[in-house]
This record gives sequence, C-alpha cells and structure tokens, in this order.
Amino acid sequence: MNPFDYERPADAGAAVATVASRADAAFLGGGTNLVDLMKLGVTGPSLLVDVTGLPLDRIEPLPGGGLRIGATVRNADAAADPEVRRRYPMLARALLAGASGQVRNMATIGGNLLQRTRCVYFQDVTLACNKREPGSGCAALHGYNRHHAILGASERCVAVHPSDMAVALTALDAVVQVQGPDGERAIPIADLYTGDDPERDTALAHGELITAIDLPEPAAAPSAYRKVRDRASYAFALVSVAAVLDVDAGGTVRDARIAFGGLAHRPWRASRAEAALRGAPATGASFRTAADAELAAARPLPGNAFKVPMARSTLAAVLRGLAAREAR
Repeated sequence: MNPFDYERPADAGAAVATVASRADAAFLGGGTNLVDLMKLGVTGPSLLVDVTGLPLDRIEPLPGGGLRIGATVRNADAAADPEVRRRYPMLARALLAGASGQVRNMATIGGNLLQRTRCVYFQDVTLACNKREPGSGCAALHGYNRHHAILGASERCVAVHPSDMAVALTALDAVVQVQGPDGERAIPIADLYTGDDPERDTALAHGELITAIDLPEPAAAPSAYRKVRDRASYAFALVSVAAVLDVDAGGTVRDARIAFGGLAHRPWRASRAEAALRGAPATGASFRTAADAELAAARPLPGNAFKVPMARSTLAAVLRGLAAREAR
C-alpha cells in the first residue's frame, strides 16, 4: 500500500473543505471497500479524511413521518434498529443479507451506497477495465461474466453494482442528503447512480459528502427482499428483488414498487414491471407477465444467460408471497 496522509475533522464542513481542496483525497468511513481497493492498487488516495467521528450516526424521525438514517450509522446498527425493523423490514433484511456480521459492524450506511463493483477485471490492475482505466476496454465482455449485467449495460462496461441495501432503498424511493463545497442538496436515489461513463459511479462531485438517507413514510403494504446467491452467506447477489405490493380487497394491484439487484450497473428500478402490475389481478399469470415486461430488454452474456429465468422466477415468487400476505 502506498503512503497516505490521514485527517479526522471535527465537523462535516471541515471534512468537505479538506477533500475538495485535494483532487486525490477521499472520505473514509468503515473502509470495508476503500481499503481493499487501496491494497489491490485499484485506487491510491494521498489523503484519507475520516468521517466516522462526525455527528452523523443517528437514526431519527422526519417531520413528515419518514425516517432519517445518518451516513455513519453502521450497517449492523441500522438493521437492528427497532424503527427500521418495524417500518422498513425490507431494508433490514437487505442489510442483513449484504455481508458477514463482522463487515456489517464496520461498514457505514453512506459507504454502502458508494461501494464499487466487485468485478474481477476491475479489481485486477493487470487486466483491461474501462471503469478503472478509461479507454482500456472491458475484459469481461469476452471473459468470465457469470456475475455481470444483463440490463442497462454497454460495450464499455458490464459490471454490476454490489449493494443489497441500495436495492431496497431504490424500491423505497429514498433520498440521499449531500453536503458539498457549494452547499447542501438532496438527491433521489434514482438519480444518484450514473451509467454513461463507466469510471463515474455516481452523480456526486468531488468533495461532496453523503450525510444521511431519508426514507419516506412507508406504504401500508407488505414488502420483501430476496437474494439469490451462490452460497448462503457472504456472497454477492446473482439476482435480488426488493418489492412492495399493494393489493385491494378485490384482489387487484393498486400499486407496486420493485427493484432488482445483481442485474445492472445500478440498482435497477423495474418500472415496466410496475406499470404492468397496476390494475392487474394479483395472480401468478400477472406476475409472470410483469417479469417478462421488465426482462424483455435483457441482453445476457454467454456466461450469465441463466440470470434471465432466475430473475423472472425470483420476482414472480416474491410477488406471490406478498399477495398471499395481503390476502390474509
């Protein structure tokens, strides 16, 4: 690992000013992703600004009935929080599915949103990767691509976003609070992740610090998070589904909110599936039709064509489970 400077500022303003003043500075939260990438030589900031001592570690109610989770709250603490578990059980399940207990005890909520892809070509500095070295190519296109994207990818990059939590937050329409050199702003999570340039993962400018995540008042409908992976623990998703399903007394879908993980460069909001479900009967046939509507745009690679039927089956199974809960 290359030498680097380390600072621990007293407040968010000082942290932002410090990072903004140096092009190769970075914020440090739990370090569960950043430090690994530094060891691998993927990134090499000359200054780490530790934000874990800032007063951003609270979970508090919002005036409108939602909940604010501070950026330095540990993943384990968020998953165990009584209000998160009671009002946003889908989020608690996603956090618990996201990593081992040791990692959850270190990782922060803000860092979870910003973790970078686990693509093996991104992590190996001897191989071509447009995300790590723009213009070098994408070795995954014709290499090992079992875990890679089937939705929203391009010839420039087929990596997937690794976060479980971000998938649940996408289905919940969370809003990310940010403080930067030009002040504060709120970013809907749907707008946080970018896809035009592989090397740029988010819409954040250099020096912008995530300070909190705001969750709106939860819908009075059941929710679920399901993750399909190669082993029962400490594995990234092949396919994951976060869903909220609202069914009326007559068995018709009033509303649905769905997001996929493991399929795209970002948490994938399944807007086509949602549209197909609204006004449809809450039946297995409708759920399969909705899944097909979303996955019609899938462009699988030679090594991951199995993800299409896997995503279809997983979504249909999650929706059947939610419909059964509504019918009780």
